[in-house]
Amino acid sequence: MGVPVWVWAATLAFIAGLLVYDLLFHVRKAHVPTLRESSIWSALYIGIAVLFGVGVLVFGGADMGSEYFAGYVTEKALSVDNLFVFLIIMTSFRVPREDQQKVLLFGIVFSLVARTGFIFLGAALINTFAWVFYVFGLILLMTAGNLLKPGHDEETTGDTLVIRIARRVLPTTEHYDGDKLFTVQDGRRVLTPMLLVMVAIGGTDILFALDSIPAIFGLTQNVYVVFTATAFSLLGLRQLFFLIDDLLDRLIYLSYGLAAILAFIGVKLILHALHENNLPFVNGGDPVEVVEISTGLSLGVILGVLVVTVVASLLSPAGKAQTAIANARRHATSYLDMEYTHDQSERERVFQLLLAERDTIVALGPKYRKKVRDEPELMALLTRARESHEQAHGEHHVEPLLTRPEPGPDSR
Repeated sequence: MGVPVWVWAATLAFIAGLLVYDLLFHVRKAHVPTLRESSIWSALYIGIAVLFGVGVLVFGGADMGSEYFAGYVTEKALSVDNLFVFLIIMTSFRVPREDQQKVLLFGIVFSLVARTGFIFLGAALINTFAWVFYVFGLILLMTAGNLLKPGHDEETTGDTLVIRIARRVLPTTEHYDGDKLFTVQDGRRVLTPMLLVMVAIGGTDILFALDSIPAIFGLTQNVYVVFTATAFSLLGLRQLFFLIDDLLDRLIYLSYGLAAILAFIGVKLILHALHENNLPFVNGGDPVEVVEISTGLSLGVILGVLVVTVVASLLSPAGKAQTAIANARRHATSYLDMEYTHDQSERERVFQLLLAERDTIVALGPKYRKKVRDEPELMALLTRARESHEQAHGEHHVEPLLTRPEPGPDSR
């Protein structure tokens, strides 16, 4: 189904308007979003995406509507997985909490621009070369395998080759100057870490696009649907980050679920490639009669896998422990970093979060307390955080973090 030019223009203007509104009314003034603010705006952006999908369903038909929703759900799930990497990058750069919104918004805008370019490039390749479906399918199968590798998210940090070159060649400072990209140090103009972290985010966005665009082209070849599903999956990602920040590590099975989804779409693409085959060394250049997977079935499989993945992650004791330990490490690091924030109430809030994670780990039992004690670096980090808090407040009554006496043999 062809989409009129005026519909394209109206859609682009609407999306640009949402981004400009986000910049002017939310990100321009540095602050830490409250849970209420993040919840309201996350729900609003998801609601806008769903209403747009209903419009596609009404005016474009059932096939186009189901393709949009399948693409949106898939891209949204991949975007949540990307938040893990964003979190690692911002932690490695020690981005002040109140300035993380601007970094995320830059990442969203850069990602949208980069993925739009990949979308039109992919569409041109598909229209010209049917064998591209084979390539896209293999890319997704390889990505699915990579997601199953232990610690695949931890492989990405802010210390990329580009960043190392920039630090070596260009004058840079280790200190932030608010949210400025440049500052003056010792009488000369230098780069701040804010600019470097944006470069790191932008670089990883390009890598993410290489995975996500083949995935959605496996569900639909309608360029308008591909673009809008991708765009609306990115909008609201900033608010979602602050809403589920403390739950990101809880989704311990998300990578397995995404691997299953990408492998499924990869197989779907290869089956479609066989159906459209014109490669001379495959079946003599003739199409291969294979069963093709419908969009409805694809949507059902994607939703089913995500529901099972999320529920299993949330109910898993190992997931609760991993979340608490990861959050404790992150909160302790943030608290100790004197550049983390100029807002002392925010620093105190972080310490209270650290105490809450301590209580969670203690409540899970001796097995998980021992797991923490078996990590000397983490224990040293927690001890420094406690001592720093006592020194800052002149207190000496804060219970040592995760060093409570073990309960009796019958205790749980």
